Amino acid sequence: MSEAVQAFQRCPRCGNENRGEDYQCSFCGKRLRIESIERLFLFRRIEEEWTSPAKWYVKIFWLIRDPPKAFHDINHKRNRAPGFTVVWLNSLLWGLMGLAFFSHYRLNIQNAFPYAFSMFLSFFIFGAFYQFIFFGILVWLFSKGANYSVGFSKRLESRFGRGKKEKKKYVQSEISVFSIYRSGTLLQKQESHKMKMMLCAFAPFLLINIIKIIIILIGFPTIYVNVSGMYGFDSSIFIPMFSSPLWGVLDFLDAVTIAVWVPILMSIAIRELANSSTIRVLISSLIVGIIVSIFFFFMRPTLFGVAYAI
Repeated sequence: MSEAVQAFQRCPRCGNENRGEDYQCSFCGKRLRIESIERLFLFRRIEEEWTSPAKWYVKIFWLIRDPPKAFHDINHKRNRAPGFTVVWLNSLLWGLMGLAFFSHYRLNIQNAFPYAFSMFLSFFIFGAFYQFIFFGILVWLFSKGANYSVGFSKRLESRFGRGKKEKKKYVQSEISVFSIYRSGTLLQKQESHKMKMMLCAFAPFLLINIIKIIIILIGFPTIYVNVSGMYGFDSSIFIPMFSSPLWGVLDFLDAVTIAVWVPILMSIAIRELANSSTIRVLISSLIVGIIVSIFFFFMRPTLFGVAYAI
């Protein structure tokens, strides 16, 4: 009998049974345990009754301004998580970043549209491939960190099932017949949609990329280009652009975002998915973010304004 008591805990609000290690009711969202860090606005758990999903653009705005509110909404309707939308919007901003670079080149031709469009398309395609690969790797690394801190994968399997069994498990998840709170069943009776939800943690790059575009427009040098001959122009025109010390600012913005901002959002996403500790997930996420920043950003020569040799 004592083992059964330890293995399950009944929610005081909706009456449903939850696992003994759960921090929040899997049905109605009522907090079952309270950590000190959750008294902070940025890490609070929202217990209000959920009614309907917000628009995708509202969710993205909340992800930047109020992450707990955003993930509270997303967690109730995970199949509508705007994770992939975040990636595509960031890719679009990469394309605009290419146009921002191109705006500093003064071509001696009347119709520069083909060059401008090529720059936009090149940056957009590269940004899409880069982000899907890089963000995918980061999701894997953050998941591995969460496995060590809270047993993330085991918690997901226990809560949602695994593989083809996942859908069957969430369909069979029934609310207690004694429950007086029925609007929260969506928390339990749906698939995890892990990737879509965790990709939402990269929403800060939307703001960071906009800031980078502004920096590029204002701070990079103007270069006059003589377009002539079969090859169009000399590749040496890129040297002044890549030699700008402002690359250090752009790299620093990326580094801080990966080291701090993304891990905070990723911690909330993992916490909501796994119904686990906030502080333990946050520690592992910050460690992963800092290590990635050191290897992929702080060790890049552009951080120190070193010129590229073309």
